[in-house]
Amino acid sequence: MDLPQDWKHTTNIYEVNVRQYTKEGTFRAFEKEMPRLKNMGIKTLWFMPITPIAQQNKKGSLGSPYASSDFTSINPEFGTMDDFIHLVNKAHRLGLKVIIDWVANHTGWDHVWTKTSPEFYLKENGTFKMASGMDDIIELDYQNKEMRQKMIDAMKFWIEETDIDGFRCDLASWVEVDFWKEARPEVEKIKPLFWIGEFDELESPEYGKVFDASYSWKWMHKSADFYKNNEPISELIDLLKKYSQIGDSSMRAWFTTNHDENSWNGTEFEKYGDITKPMAIFSTTWNGIPLLYSGQELPNVKRLEFFERDPIQWTNNYEMADFYKTLLDLKSSNPALRGGDSNVVTYLLNTSSNDKIFAYIRKNKWNEVLVVLNFSKEDVEFTIEDENLSGVFKNVFDKTKRDFSNNKKFNFRVSDYAVFEK
Repeated sequence: MDLPQDWKHTTNIYEVNVRQYTKEGTFRAFEKEMPRLKNMGIKTLWFMPITPIAQQNKKGSLGSPYASSDFTSINPEFGTMDDFIHLVNKAHRLGLKVIIDWVANHTGWDHVWTKTSPEFYLKENGTFKMASGMDDIIELDYQNKEMRQKMIDAMKFWIEETDIDGFRCDLASWVEVDFWKEARPEVEKIKPLFWIGEFDELESPEYGKVFDASYSWKWMHKSADFYKNNEPISELIDLLKKYSQIGDSSMRAWFTTNHDENSWNGTEFEKYGDITKPMAIFSTTWNGIPLLYSGQELPNVKRLEFFERDPIQWTNNYEMADFYKTLLDLKSSNPALRGGDSNVVTYLLNTSSNDKIFAYIRKNKWNEVLVVLNFSKEDVEFTIEDENLSGVFKNVFDKTKRDFSNNKKFNFRVSDYAVFEK
């Protein structure tokens, strides 16, 4: 299969929660934010599901966007199809890519198919089979060839009608892998697309052969446990080595929060405390794709409601925007941070405080990026003692230069970090 355009190696993804993004909660209102996001270094916008929401057995007063009632219509809560097309066109003029959330595993209880084609669904106890642990959604039957073709047709609809650039596939590993193997080349007859799947490749390696990028759930859980339970850094490194062994045929998406985490398990600050910023730096500089969520540039410190209107409390002060812009621009421009590129080599660096400091250098020919993170809950004085680090680098945040050939000492406070490029 041909890989999509080269942009996937330098992109980042910003998840848009349209319902909570603005007071209006519409496409037109969000559209006004896109120039600001472009200026912050965002490259790809991922929209949570934009299809209408099923009303039967819905959660809360508005329901879950992941319980669709029609795969080829727009949720009227957000606006019209013309509004979405207008948004995509504007995004493309700004140089942004647009991907949409695709929920292939299930639908809501009153999806149009439940009436027109009930045979498309799995059955249980004389009715539609409820999805595992979620009583507002029902499971589709992927043994049904006609249903599979209708699903592929629905995906094609969005490419042909709105010219989006790809899909974020919800619960991708809950759908049989052979469906994705069938769907991707069929949909890409229209144009090359970007595909990110919600699965962890350490658990579902066969899906990595179909998708450009996957999630890093194991890392997210392990890193949160690391902080909360004071686990050793060595356990983080062991897990990263397992991810690295997967190779470069697909990429990992790294994140500190997303819609599920924020609403159900807590904000990034609840999970990571003192190491929230160092974790954000890791997510934007390690091998793969950085994934941001609506409001992180604020930063948003509250859990957003999932089934009700609960707009992000924007101020005119985007405190974290410059922090993210520095990192995202570096990710996009420095070849040493290309994701999924076999020309890039990542070296973990030896320090005098390996139990507290996480340091690494990424190299692509003469381009180098050095990242030094305090992953501990205390101040640390340390030196980097590693042959892979030498020469003059520039700090990307304060623009100062430093010659590591003769000065490898650091004095970090809690939450401190440094990122340099050569």
